[in-house]
This record gives sequence, structure tokens and C-alpha cells, in this order.
Amino acid sequence: MTVDELNNVLALGALVLLVAVVAVRLATRTGMPSLLIYLGLGMLIGGEGFGINYNNAELTQTLSYAALVLILTEGGISTNWQQIKPAVPAAAMLSTVGVGVSVGIVACTAKFVLDINWTTAILMGAIVSSTDAAAVFSVLRTLPLPKRLTGMLEAESGFNDAPVVILVVTFAHSGSHPWHIVVGEIVLELAIGAAIGLVLGKIGSWGLRHIALPASGLYPIAVITLCVLAYATGALAHGSGFLACYLAALVLGNAALPHKAATRGFAKGVGWIAQIGLFVLLGLLVNPHELGGAVVPALAIGTVLLLLARPLSVVTSTLPFRVPWREQVILSWAGLRGAVPIVLATIPIVEGVADAKRLFNITFVLVVVFTLLQGPTLPWIARHVGFGGKPQTEDLGVEAAPLERLRGHLLSVHVPHGSRIHGVEVSELRLPKGAAVTLVVRGEEDSFVPGPSTMLQHGDELLVVTTESVRDAAERRLRAVSRGGKLAGWFGEHGR
Repeated sequence: MTVDELNNVLALGALVLLVAVVAVRLATRTGMPSLLIYLGLGMLIGGEGFGINYNNAELTQTLSYAALVLILTEGGISTNWQQIKPAVPAAAMLSTVGVGVSVGIVACTAKFVLDINWTTAILMGAIVSSTDAAAVFSVLRTLPLPKRLTGMLEAESGFNDAPVVILVVTFAHSGSHPWHIVVGEIVLELAIGAAIGLVLGKIGSWGLRHIALPASGLYPIAVITLCVLAYATGALAHGSGFLACYLAALVLGNAALPHKAATRGFAKGVGWIAQIGLFVLLGLLVNPHELGGAVVPALAIGTVLLLLARPLSVVTSTLPFRVPWREQVILSWAGLRGAVPIVLATIPIVEGVADAKRLFNITFVLVVVFTLLQGPTLPWIARHVGFGGKPQTEDLGVEAAPLERLRGHLLSVHVPHGSRIHGVEVSELRLPKGAAVTLVVRGEEDSFVPGPSTMLQHGDELLVVTTESVRDAAERRLRAVSRGGKLAGWFGEHGR
């Protein structure tokens, strides 16, 4: 590539990113996942639009895997473990048993609609049976849903990439296999990936808490690098790299790390770039003139998936947990597809599977049509089954910086709207011995040193100094007061 060619690529890339950033505003106002706009951008600048010819499925698959790693990393770092913890068993069932039910129903439908062999039909079922983390995260976090329900959907979308990737790769590489061998491979790979992700997440969080890096900007880089390392280690160990990555990110995102808020902000930025690049690339790979023949099969398979396969998988998976019917309706309708199915559809193309291009086109049309249907209507569905009201209260924002030589920590605490710290006096925080509020910044006022009777308010920024030994206890107490008020401990709220 010459310098002039590089300049052209950079100029085009910058314009695409700017348009994509502006498009987020439109997507937020309409409730439509922004992925559709990014796919449209890719198609617009492609061979039948601005004339950029691109048909390298193998490169697309490779780059897509890299983008998915970053998207899962952002999802794991941004997910509140305490929120999803009660929902993990149900989410695990949805991402395994639920996926199996969806694959079976969609495979039977594809066999009938497309008149293909059973191996290809199962491939079709596996490709479209995974919900997409990016689509689910972007839509759910604007809805006033119960934490258990939101946690279930977020955890499912983080977990279910792993089994469907294994299924698609298995059937695309070697054709049909005895079911017990496939199940055994899935269980083994998930176990290896989970172990590696948890171990690296724990080691990384311990190391970052005890090593003071010379610049705050190094902490976000270290966290992202650890998550990428978890994916690579999991994949090299013949485990699920995607599950390893997500679990490592989940552990790191919920650990008491230095500069935690900055790390989350950096991860969100990286995640957005990965999403934009991924969807634009997938849009480039599509030839719009080939999509006409995929419309009818996509509508047929998508309708069965939305109205039969997904609801039945939800009912089957949540049966042991007695999930109310209203929550089952949301779980069924919020099973959004996005980048993952389209990425998975490139695997058969790379492997030279018969009808692979047809499967890709059907998957693309299905994702576009049913994302347009489900995304904007999800708030309406939520209201009509009784999940209206205001969005959930933002959790207390705490950012930490280690003072290695002084054996202490600085906690920068933001008091958000809705926090029950509002109206609490500094002495009523009852911070552990060794921790103190040393500075308050309030609105446009100058910062001031608070006294024991200083009453805290929404929007305050607090600077809390703690010793090494009580750092975690101080943060837990601040979160407990933020959620339960000054008597939080008496009512079982301990800020964990």
C-alpha cells in the first residue's frame, strides 16, 4: 500500500466512523439497534454502491472474531455481577438447552423450506440460534426492566456464543457427528474456556490491585489485554475462547480495580469501534442483488424462530426456575440476532460447504428484517406486559487510584441521581476506621473540606482516602448507603 492509498483508506474510514457515531443518535431515538445502520453503510460503500469490491469471506471471518472478542470484553466489563448473579443458572440453561431446542426446531424448518440435507439444516439452525451481545446490550440498557430479567438476557447473550460457535465449526468442518460426541465436545470446550477465563481474571485483578502503574491510562490497556489473552489462551487450549474472554472481562469488570470508571469508558469506546468495523465489514461482504431469492426463506425461518423456537426454548429452559409468564414474553421477544449469526454464516463459506452462500444471504436478510421488527417494538411489548416506569437508578460511581508508597488508596466517588446518599451527613456514612471523606466538589461551587455534619447531595463528587486494609470495606459501605440509605446494614444491604 502506497502512502496515497493509505491516505484514501484513512479518509474513508474516518468518514464512515463519523457517520456511524451520528447514526447512534438516530438509533437511540427510534429504539432500533445501530447495527442495521452500520450494515447499510457497508452495503452503500460496497461494489454495488460506491464501488469498493470486497468478497474475502476468510478475512472477514478472521477480523470478525477479533471484533467479537472486543465486543464481549466490553460486555463483560460493563456487566454488574451482583445484578446477573441470581440469573446465571437460568441464563446457562438458555445458552445450552435453549440453544439446542432452537437449533432442532429451526433445522427441521430449514430442511422443509430449503430442501437441503440434515447437516446443512443443522448448520442453519446453529447459525441463527444465538442471541447477539451487542444488540441485546444496546437495547436492554434503555429499558426499565427488573434487574433479574435484564441480567438473564445479558448473561445469556454473553454465554451462548460459545456453544453455537462449537456447533457451527463442528458441522462445517466434518459433516455429521453422533450427538453424544458433539455434546461431549461442547461440554469439554466450555469447561476449559470457563476455567481459563476465571483464573486469568482473578490473577489479573489481583495483579492490577497490587501494582501501581506509572500512568492511569495503562490500566484500561492492561484490562483489555488480559481479556484478549484469555480468548487466545482458551482457543489455543482447544477450549471456548469466547467464554474465556467474557468470564475474564466479567471478573475484571467487577473487581475493585484502580481507575475503574476510566477502564469502563475505554472499553466502551473500543467496543463501539469493534461494532462499527464489524458491521460495516459484513455489509461490504453482501451483494444486494443476490438477496432477492433469500427473502421468502428468511421470513419463513425467522417467523418460526421468533414465534415458535425462541418461546419454546425459553419455556423449556426456565421451567425449573418458575419464571413468570410476563418475563417469559420479554425473554422470547428480546432474543435479538445481530453480528454473531452473520459472522457464523461465513464459516461454511470458508470451509466450502454446499449452499454456504445461500445460507449467508438468508441469515443476513433474517437478521435485518427481524431486528427491525423486534428492536423498536420491544419497549411497546414491555409496557403492555407490565414493565413500564422509569429506568433503573444508576449505581454509585467509584474510581480508585492506588498510592503505592503511602500504602493507601484514593476513591473518587460520584453520587448519581437517585442515590440514597442524598441527605446523609458525612458522619452517618459510618466509614470504617482508616477511611475518611476529605474533599467534596458540588456543582459550580469551589471544592471544600467537609465536616462531620456536612449533608451530601445528588451530583456531589467525593474524594475518600483509605488505608490499604479497609479499601474494599469502604467501597462496600459507600455502595450500601447509596442503595439502602444510612441504615442499609440493618436491612441486609452490604454493598456487595
